[in-house]
Amino acid sequence: MSHNIMLEVNPKQILFARVRRRLTKSQLAKKIEITSRSLQNYETGASTPDEKTLQKIAIALNFPLRFFYLEEEMPEIAEHTVSFRKLSKMTDAMKGCAFAAGAIALKINQWVEERFNLPQSNLPDLSDLAPEEAAAALRRMWGLGNAPIPNVVHLLESKGIRVFSLAEETREVDAFCTWYEEKPFIFLNTLKSAERSRFDAAHELAHLVRDVYSMRHGQAHGPEMERQADAFAAAFLMPMASVISNPPPAFTIKYLMKLKHFWGVSLVAIAYRFNSLKMISEWNYRSLCIEIAKHGYRTNEPEPMERETSQLLSKVMDYLHSKKQGRREIAESLSISIDEINALTFQLTKLSVVSGRPEKTANPPKSPPKLRLI
Repeated sequence: MSHNIMLEVNPKQILFARVRRRLTKSQLAKKIEITSRSLQNYETGASTPDEKTLQKIAIALNFPLRFFYLEEEMPEIAEHTVSFRKLSKMTDAMKGCAFAAGAIALKINQWVEERFNLPQSNLPDLSDLAPEEAAAALRRMWGLGNAPIPNVVHLLESKGIRVFSLAEETREVDAFCTWYEEKPFIFLNTLKSAERSRFDAAHELAHLVRDVYSMRHGQAHGPEMERQADAFAAAFLMPMASVISNPPPAFTIKYLMKLKHFWGVSLVAIAYRFNSLKMISEWNYRSLCIEIAKHGYRTNEPEPMERETSQLLSKVMDYLHSKKQGRREIAESLSISIDEINALTFQLTKLSVVSGRPEKTANPPKSPPKLRLI
């Protein structure tokens, strides 16, 4: 890579890549057989790794070599702008890893926005409403009536929210949302059941429309805020009027299964909703919960629904494929691996194998294609 002689290694990129892979300095140093002190110097810019060492770093962290020469730093997600569900259980390494995944998603989004016209967001501020009222108000504003929501991810994308998936190394991260340059982003952990993922998406939507002030001004997210976001999600996915007017003949797992499919929620969520709306006795609810747990349904969702994926990202990929391009072009222009793109885009399509060399021109088309989200 002799053409890089004139380029300088950006120490911040080394730090970023290591945090993204959730490795400590000593773990990485050991992997590439250098001292932790040397690595510390590389990350602070006190000294620069030679070509051979940098190659080892690139291989160990699964980043293309050119990533470490990028002058433009990765976008930074400020911790105070993020809602995390299980903050107390999260180590700094886990948080850093999730933020780094988010930063790469912001770059992917930027790449897409330079080439396509995406829906703009216009989310209402419902912070003055209680969760139940806020959910009902948003359903009215969005013209959803009291019907089930066929696909939560598609709905959010049509409202200008950018939705990305989280990779497996952030398995302890439930889901999170953030604002970046006035745009709302939601990250979903795709290792969870489809039902749980839908609920997570609605929970994060609650933060975006109800915790507007605290997310933008860095107020701490307490358990109460999380509880309210859960209440909003339940009300948004299972509107009160409809749930109350269509009670099952009996509150048994058999009947709850039918309703679970109808609303697209987990068995636990539907039982909880009946309880919070005082439709069943405390005793009945408790025995239902015991039965659900006994069948192992708390961890393994019975008769699971199909996972939701991004409609926006698949339309982008379809368009690129029609131009004989794909994820490889995105990966190359951002100097990251294709694995990274897959991990963040719900792995919607098989890895695109584009023959020949990618075109040199990275100029966006004259009028960017308009993506219509149904």
